[in-house]
Amino acid sequence: MAGSLSQSLAQAIASQPIWLLPVLSLLSIALVKHTQRRRALKGLRLPPGPKPLPIIGNALDVPTEMMGQRFREMTEKYGDVVYLDALGQPMIILGSHEAANELLEKRSANYSDRVPSVMRLISGWEWTFVLMPYGQEWRRRRKEMHQFIHPNAVAQYQPLQQRETVKFLNRLLNQPEDFLHHVRHSFASTIMRVSYGIEVSEKNDPYVTAVEEGVATFNEAFVPGAFLVETFPSLRHIPSWFPGGGFKRIAAEWKKIAHNMRDAPFEKTLEAMRKGTAEPSVAMTLMENASGKEGAEYEEEKIIARDVSALVYAAGADTTISTVQTFFLAMACFPEVQKKAREELDAVVGPNRLPTFEDRDSLPYITAVAKEALRWQSVVPLGVPHRSLSDDEYKGYFIPAGSVVIANLWAFSRNEKMYPDPESFKPERFLKDGKINPEVQDPNTFVFGYGRRICPGRHFAEASLFLMVASILHAFTIEPAVDEKGNTIKPEAKMTYGVISYPVPFPCSIKPRSPAAASLIVQALKESV
Repeated sequence: MAGSLSQSLAQAIASQPIWLLPVLSLLSIALVKHTQRRRALKGLRLPPGPKPLPIIGNALDVPTEMMGQRFREMTEKYGDVVYLDALGQPMIILGSHEAANELLEKRSANYSDRVPSVMRLISGWEWTFVLMPYGQEWRRRRKEMHQFIHPNAVAQYQPLQQRETVKFLNRLLNQPEDFLHHVRHSFASTIMRVSYGIEVSEKNDPYVTAVEEGVATFNEAFVPGAFLVETFPSLRHIPSWFPGGGFKRIAAEWKKIAHNMRDAPFEKTLEAMRKGTAEPSVAMTLMENASGKEGAEYEEEKIIARDVSALVYAAGADTTISTVQTFFLAMACFPEVQKKAREELDAVVGPNRLPTFEDRDSLPYITAVAKEALRWQSVVPLGVPHRSLSDDEYKGYFIPAGSVVIANLWAFSRNEKMYPDPESFKPERFLKDGKINPEVQDPNTFVFGYGRRICPGRHFAEASLFLMVASILHAFTIEPAVDEKGNTIKPEAKMTYGVISYPVPFPCSIKPRSPAAASLIVQALKESV
């Protein structure tokens, strides 16, 4: 599926109406002059950045690949706040956590909007919380989500997370070569129970497939710079058959996939509610709350219930799936980490049971491994761009209203002053005297975003990550794979390119630590049924 989507994306990009650029550039000139007048009135200068070209500004300076690296090179040259003018669209690149925290966190009232997106509307993602403009619809969905995934609420899901982790370990025991798929299936299974009360099938589950296809389309639809219509929204009015209208054809296909991901499991829950067989879930709770309403008010509540139920999946699983897959990659590359982790696990947990959430405070090294997994390879390298609502000033620089504001999370994770030797996987960097060192910046402070747009599912994600890391290391040994001649195949730490990055598929050898560890998994599975 991902391969066909990539091919479709390439075709769509190739069909962009480049011939319209000379006409549309006139609009960019007008926008630039308007911004310059506002700046002059305020007596401020724009942040430094590459020198713009006539008409197109810095359009050629905006990277189309390795964006985190390229943007970091700009901030190393110009400073923590860089200005780009991309065809009249002001862009602010934030190269440090300090700058991002000051603007996106402390001034979140001005930086909580999202960039208007035509692709969001025409490719089926008009309902998604992460891209929704800041306003009443967004606030209402945020409020409804909060009741299910705030820190105290997340604790109620621990028994479910524990059971699903045991099932995951059993799949890993029987089919270790499919570990990347097992990670995705495990989180899909957990969140489907939380969101819809649906028990998914072990193989070829239609709801798991719907989610995987939906996430794949999202990841391709919103690659920065992929679609010219995002820069010039008026292009959405050209017919799909017209030269340059290829983006509309691919968007129509993506819309079916995105809506199926949102609608299919929700309809399943509604059907179960009508039959009286529904299990407790986010969807069931919200629909029960709406039961006393009628007419248009009921339909509105139903739409909110449908959207929020689907959004809980993305909030609790997407980034964690990538991080756990990255953890396997790290363990295959850095075997010394496994040795230290097992020493702690053997001392605290012992050989007769699997780790639980109750062990968390007694496993600082495992906690450090989870933090390093979040830091080592950026899951969302540039976050999701914010948008300024009003003109602002920062350190004497003018930040125009309507600026696209990008926090370079990839660069934050590679701050050598905070994280020496950043390409190495070193959980020890977070420890001091056997405890988590508060003087080292916790990656959780930036990997989940900032301000009012911070990922609402971060508490669920952190809990899931800890339990998976502890359980896998307690039961299995992860090593590089070997080829048919017995030569070691060392995995390459390489990530895919998209809004969400995943490890490029890699082989590794996954075996139970001992026959006793394998028996422990089998016994835990029997007890969890």
